[in-house]
Amino acid sequence: MDFWNAVGELSGWPLVFLFIALLVAFAFEFINGFHDTANAVTTVIYTHTLSATPAVLYSGAMNFLGALVTVLAGGAAVAFSIVNLLPVDLLIKANSNAALVMVLALLFAGVMWNLGTWYLGLPVSSSHTLIGSILGVGVANSLWKGEGFNGVNWAKAGEVGAGLLLSPLCGFVAAAVLLLLMRRTLKEPKLYEPPHDGDRPPRWVRVVLICTCGGVSFAHGSNDGQKGMGLLLLVLIGFMPVHYALNVNEPEKAPALLNAVNEVRAAYAKHNVPLPDALDRNLRYVAGHLDGLGSLDELRKREEQDKDGRPQNVRWEVRQALFQTNHEIKRAVAGAGVPAEFRTELEQVRKMRIAPAIEFVPVWVVVGTALALGIGTCVGYKRIVVTVAEKIGKTHLTYGQGAAAESVAAATILAASFIKLPVSTTQVLSSGIAGTMAANGSGVQGSTCRKILLAWALTLPACMLLAGLLFVFGRLLVG
Repeated sequence: MDFWNAVGELSGWPLVFLFIALLVAFAFEFINGFHDTANAVTTVIYTHTLSATPAVLYSGAMNFLGALVTVLAGGAAVAFSIVNLLPVDLLIKANSNAALVMVLALLFAGVMWNLGTWYLGLPVSSSHTLIGSILGVGVANSLWKGEGFNGVNWAKAGEVGAGLLLSPLCGFVAAAVLLLLMRRTLKEPKLYEPPHDGDRPPRWVRVVLICTCGGVSFAHGSNDGQKGMGLLLLVLIGFMPVHYALNVNEPEKAPALLNAVNEVRAAYAKHNVPLPDALDRNLRYVAGHLDGLGSLDELRKREEQDKDGRPQNVRWEVRQALFQTNHEIKRAVAGAGVPAEFRTELEQVRKMRIAPAIEFVPVWVVVGTALALGIGTCVGYKRIVVTVAEKIGKTHLTYGQGAAAESVAAATILAASFIKLPVSTTQVLSSGIAGTMAANGSGVQGSTCRKILLAWALTLPACMLLAGLLFVFGRLLVG
């Protein structure tokens, strides 16, 4: 209902472009489904554990559950790692044309690169694609305005980049080590030989492979599903900041949020910790605007004017004050020389009541993203499957290699979701398979691996350049 109320306030081209942006964002996640999740079904198909149709349907269902359950049960930290790459206040400060072009440019760049690499059968990272597109429009926008390279949250970009760089290395080494351990403990020779035509693995091996396929698919949904949600949040914030600045799922919690803000001030006073001036200003601003409100929606009735007489978006300003408060509390909790009880009290208030007010995903976005990812898994998987199964190693996958690579991939991706980092399912699983090929002594196909590594290396800069060029073209077109 909130979405349709927000849509009702748009008219003309902004309304048309909003629906185009939403369509392209869901298309990106749909493509992500058959582009990335092909990695998860490769092992069960090529070891004759499952035939293709039940394998992709099973993987699609697990992707759907991974995206849905993880966010509804545990929050959307990975989604906001994506959102916070591009300082979202840029979308508000920019004029409406610039915000529109920024969002559409990053969406089209991501879709174009993903489709192109899928057509070539290259298992590149949709995570790199999305992140490169976001960085590209951020840099292009700041250069357009003569502000240098300030259009990107470089600290967050470095954090995300470290996760994307280290995860495939972990996948390669861990999968190789696991396969070697399996060879020492599980002496069944059939596990380490490519299956012959018509062969099927032993029942217990089939169970293991089906479980690891499901685990990778669930983990992919939990991590990549959140990236799609972050993408959709950028669309909603860019087009309708008034409605999506603060939690639309629980607007009735305005009184609880006011109490939380007051509790932060009380905690500083109770433990005799000096209250920073910036935090004091933000606490006063939020408290002054929430006082007497029963719902966050009522903030729209308290619109103010700036010094030039222009209306200010109070919901957005409250959101920014809460964002800075959240950041200051994180710094205080991580600092040295403060009482442990003070840390505990502040962190509880921050995690339970302040952060959820600004870090939320509308329920319809969660369900829609999960459906797009799950349905996409069932379409167009064959090109990537053939590359992963037949062209990375010099021999086809063995049962042991499939189990080792997928077990490591599922564990790595779930761990990344737990520590709030976006990682690439494609890179983790492909590098895991390469690791098992090396450990098994079967070797890797140098030409294919060079193409994959080149595609991995080019994805981030290519998407940055493509998104930046689309942004410039869009600005020249709309003014």
